[in-house]
Amino acid sequence: MLKNLLMTKPIQPAGHVDAGEPVEGNLEGESHLRRTLTATQLLLLGVGAVVGAGIFVLTGQAAAEHAGPAIMLSFVLAGIACAFAGLCYAEFAAMLPVSGSAYSYSYATLGEGVAWFIGWCLVLEYLFAASTVAVGWSGYLNAFLRTFDLALPAQLASAPFTVVNGGLVRSGALLNLPAVFIIAAISGVGYVGITQSAFVNSVVVAIKVTVILLFIAFGAQYIDVANWQPFIPENEGPGRFGASGVVRAAAIVFFAYIGFDAVSTAAGEARNPQRDMPIGILGSLVVCTILYILVCAVLTGIMPYPLLATPEPVSTALDNYPALHWLQVAVQVAAIAGLSSVILVMLMGQPRIFYTMARDGLLPAFFGKVHPKYHTPYVGTVLVGIVAAALAGFLPINLLGEMVSMGTLLAFATVCAGVLILRRTRPDLPRPFKVPMAGVICPLGVVSCLYLFVQPFSEHWDLLLSWIGIGLFIYLAYGYRHSTLRHPKV
Repeated sequence: MLKNLLMTKPIQPAGHVDAGEPVEGNLEGESHLRRTLTATQLLLLGVGAVVGAGIFVLTGQAAAEHAGPAIMLSFVLAGIACAFAGLCYAEFAAMLPVSGSAYSYSYATLGEGVAWFIGWCLVLEYLFAASTVAVGWSGYLNAFLRTFDLALPAQLASAPFTVVNGGLVRSGALLNLPAVFIIAAISGVGYVGITQSAFVNSVVVAIKVTVILLFIAFGAQYIDVANWQPFIPENEGPGRFGASGVVRAAAIVFFAYIGFDAVSTAAGEARNPQRDMPIGILGSLVVCTILYILVCAVLTGIMPYPLLATPEPVSTALDNYPALHWLQVAVQVAAIAGLSSVILVMLMGQPRIFYTMARDGLLPAFFGKVHPKYHTPYVGTVLVGIVAAALAGFLPINLLGEMVSMGTLLAFATVCAGVLILRRTRPDLPRPFKVPMAGVICPLGVVSCLYLFVQPFSEHWDLLLSWIGIGLFIYLAYGYRHSTLRHPKV
C-alpha cells in the first residue's frame, strides 16, 4: 500500500497549444475545457482574488487585535512567503499547464497519497475562502443599505453561531441571508462559463482598484503620524501585539493571497500557458502586495488602530472625515463589488480541482462532468455552491478565515518542496520558467509557510485534524480503489 501511495503521475511536457484548443485528456468522452484565457485575464483573475477581504475586512481586525500599525510589516511577511511560493507555482504552471493547481503538481512529484492530502487541503482552502468572503460581503452590503435605512435585521444578516474561547456557541441570529444569496448568484455566473466569468471579473477589478487608489490618494492627506506611535505596540500576550502579534497577523491575512493559486487552477484554459501563467501569477502578487501595504499605511494613519476592529474598517475610518463621505460610499460599493470578484474566483477554482481529481479516479466521475454547451464542470459548480452557501450562512468569519489559512499554507509548502524534488527526479523536462536559486528559494518557501501555519494551527488543531480524517476516509473508501493511475480505463 505504501508503494501505491508513493506512485507519481507520469508527466507529459507542455507543448504549444492554440487559442480555443480543447484540453486533452477528457473524462469518458465528456466535453473538454477550452483554452480561452489571455495573460491579461489571468492577471486580473489573480488581482480579483487577492484584492478583496484582505483590504476591506481583515486589515482593520488584524491591526486592532494583533499588530497595530505594524500590520504593514505583517503584509510584508505574508508577501515574502507568497513570493517564494509564487515563483514555485510559476515554474509548475508553465511546465504543467493543467487544471488542479497544487494537487496536480504534488501528484507528479510526491505521489498519490500526498496529492490527495493536498487536494483535500485545497477543498478546505477554496470552499471556506468563498464562504469567508461572502460573510464579509454581507457586512458591507448591510452597511451600505444602512445609509438608506434599509439594513436587514441582525437576525438575518449574521451567523447563528459564534466562536467563544475556541468553541462554537449560539449567537441568537437565524441566518446570514446576504451571504447565502451572493454565493448562489455567483455560482450561477460560474455555471455559464469561464469566459463570461472572466469578463465580469475584469469589470469588477477595474472598479475596486480605482476606488482603492482614490482611498490611498485622498486618505493620505489626512494621515496623522501620531497614530503610528508606537509602530509595534507592546506585547500583551502570545499573538497579541509585539513581534508575535505581527507574525500572527501575517498568518491571518495570508489567505487573502491565494489569488495566484486560483490563477494556476485555470492553467488548462490559458491560451499560451507557458508565457501567460508566470505573468498572471507573479504579476498579480506584485500588484496586490503594493496595494495592501499602501492601504494599511493610510488606514492606520487616519484612525487609531484600536478603533478598526469592525466588519468594515475602511468605511469606519472614513466616517470620521465629513469631507470624505463621498469616498465612504464609493468604498462600500467597491467592497461589495470587490468581495464579489473574490467569491467568483474561489467558486471557479474549486470545481476545477474536483474536475481534475475525478479524472484521476480519486473522486466519483460526476465531479468531472463538463457541460456540453458551456464547457464548464457544472456538477461540481452546483455542489460547491450549495456547501459554500451553507458554511457562509451559519459560521462566523473568524473561524472560516483561520481554516482557510491553514489549508492554503500547507498547499503552498508542498508546492515549494515539489519543485526541488522534480528538479532531481525529472531534470530532463523543459521548463519555460525556472525558479532562480531554487536551492535557496524553495526551502525558504517551505519554512516560511510552515512557520505561519503553526500560528492558527495551535488554536484550531482539532478542527484541522478532523477535516483531514474525513478526507482520509473518503480516499480509502473510494479514491484508493478507483485510482486510474493503478487501474487505467480500457
